[in-house]
Amino acid sequence: MDGKTLARVGAIIFVSVAITATAIEMTRKEERPAVRPTPVLEEAEDPLREGQRRCQQMGEAAARDSECLRIWAETRDRFLGSRTVPRRADEGR
Repeated sequence: MDGKTLARVGAIIFVSVAITATAIEMTRKEERPAVRPTPVLEEAEDPLREGQRRCQQMGEAAARDSECLRIWAETRDRFLGSRTVPRRADEGR
């Protein structure tokens, strides 16, 4: 066989293998992962959160409200992880 014929036979074999692999891949069915419904968690009543919402709705007046100031201090302590007792305004520094 001459080189030209050998190259043609090689190309035909390569193309037939590629077509066969494509046909096998296209007929394969993908298995989709089972979808489980996400459980709905009910939030427990948090009086601190309710207080935060109330202070948020008060707007600028919340900056002068002692209850809002206490709630913000408690929120800050909870966020930062500190358990120190906040100083009262009437205590000396």
